[in-house]
Amino acid sequence: MMTVSVQISDGPLGAYTTEQRPPGFGAAVVFEGIVRPTQHGEPIDGLHYETYEPMAQRQMHAIADDLVQRLGLLRISVEHSRGFVPVGGCSFRLVIMSAHRREAIDAMDEFIDRLKRDVPIWKRAAPAT
Repeated sequence: MMTVSVQISDGPLGAYTTEQRPPGFGAAVVFEGIVRPTQHGEPIDGLHYETYEPMAQRQMHAIADDLVQRLGLLRISVEHSRGFVPVGGCSFRLVIMSAHRREAIDAMDEFIDRLKRDVPIWKRAAPAT
C-alpha cells in the first residue's frame, strides 16, 4: 500500500469512498473543500482551477512526504480538481490516516496551509449567470 497518493483530476471530485486502511491506524481525517455559492459577497456559478501540473504534483507529494516523516503518519491521499467545479462540487479532498487523532488533525491543518502558499494551483470565479 502506498503511503502517499496525489491526484489532479478534471472537474469536480466524485464521492469519497473509504480507502484501504493501513495496519495500526486509529484515526482517519477526511477534509473536503466544497465550492461556496459566493466569492467576496458576489454570487458565482462555480470556480475554474488552473494548475501547473508537473510542479503541483511534485509540491503536493513533497508536502505529504514531509508530514508523513515528521508526524509519523500512516497514509496521506490528496485529490485536487482542475477545470470547472460548480457550486456545491468538491474541488479538494485530503485523507490522512495515523495512529492517533492529534497527528492527523495537525497534518490536515499544515497541509492545507502549505498547499495554499506553495502549490501552483489558481482559482477564478465564474460569475453567476
